[in-house]
Amino acid sequence: MQPPLLMAFSQQRWSSGHQRAQHLLSRLAGRWRVLFVEAPVHVTGTAWLEEQRRGPQLTVLVPHMPPAPPGLPDEPLSLLRTQLDRYLLRTRQRVDVAWLDSPLALPVAQSVRAPCLVYDCMDPMTAGNGAPLQLHPHEAALLRQATLVLTGGPSLYEARRDQHAQVVCLPSAVDAGHYAPEQLQMHSAPACQVQLLQGGLPRPRLGFFGSIDERFDGELVAQIADAHPEWTLVMAGPLVGIDAGALPQRPNIHWLGPQPYARLPYLLAGWELCLMPFALNESTRYFSPSETLQYMAGGKPVLSTPVHDVAWLYSDAVAIAPRGQPFVEACEALLSEAPAARAQRELQMLSAVSASSWDRSAQAVHELLLPALADAREGQRPLPLAAAAPHRAATR
Repeated sequence: MQPPLLMAFSQQRWSSGHQRAQHLLSRLAGRWRVLFVEAPVHVTGTAWLEEQRRGPQLTVLVPHMPPAPPGLPDEPLSLLRTQLDRYLLRTRQRVDVAWLDSPLALPVAQSVRAPCLVYDCMDPMTAGNGAPLQLHPHEAALLRQATLVLTGGPSLYEARRDQHAQVVCLPSAVDAGHYAPEQLQMHSAPACQVQLLQGGLPRPRLGFFGSIDERFDGELVAQIADAHPEWTLVMAGPLVGIDAGALPQRPNIHWLGPQPYARLPYLLAGWELCLMPFALNESTRYFSPSETLQYMAGGKPVLSTPVHDVAWLYSDAVAIAPRGQPFVEACEALLSEAPAARAQRELQMLSAVSASSWDRSAQAVHELLLPALADAREGQRPLPLAAAAPHRAATR
């Protein structure tokens, strides 16, 4: 008997990196058949569906769609529905679970008629006034139809817990082995590439990797660089929605640009301190950065601005300081940390990392999906699971 079929609709490219969806769904594959539907690629000519086998029971579908004709904005949506219907008919498959990471995918997901609908909520839509608590109509529609809602952190859980009967807090986890210092191969290609990038830079090195976008506090980075010109600040990651000209330029700030997943542990190994210089604004109100656990898995001290989810989940392992001079002083304190204090912090980090593996998160999702699918098939209204949520944030 074949395992049930989960069809995921995502705004991400499977090959774009090791993001939450890839970590969870690749681990569910085998116990589930997984079809991962990417956002369409725009082409001229005829619509078609590219099939990429990524592993046992894991297939990526890439829709190739022409742009909408003038006056027919919904034409690509209709074409995509047709392509998916034909694929499922040709392969003789019926979707059991539709998985969405964006409410915008709901019109397509509805067409596959899955009995169970899962909303993996990581970035709530706004109603146009910058207030995610006021639901966008698309998200409100998805919440009405969803069987199960997962949230990427405690802030989102608190915002959505009263808006659906079955909301579970499932913060992002970490592949600890990827970042573990003892797993590094210092003569590998990624190690040599990182050596060329930062090997000649003076120490101490204070680093950051991740998207450099509206959540990133460039002014704070400049303040750190100005306060200690002898420190080296290494900033790695793609620019998203901001102009390179807006980045602070100092002799001791080095912008490395996007870096492959394989290089991140080696960048981290060459830093004395990991920074999380995030702004406190509407864009970080429900932000639960995955970098927190990645830094801790690398065994490095971590300093963050007081992002709500970071403080809630990891305040016993991560140093928290407000922007400006207090943040600079916290950098100084961590760089001169006494051995006993560092050992205690490392134990706290190890505890947080060991409790937050992607394998454990995928198992939790599997155990949630099975009864949710059974209830949906029987037409039963799901019972609240807040008291049984797999993370402490859900039981506040």
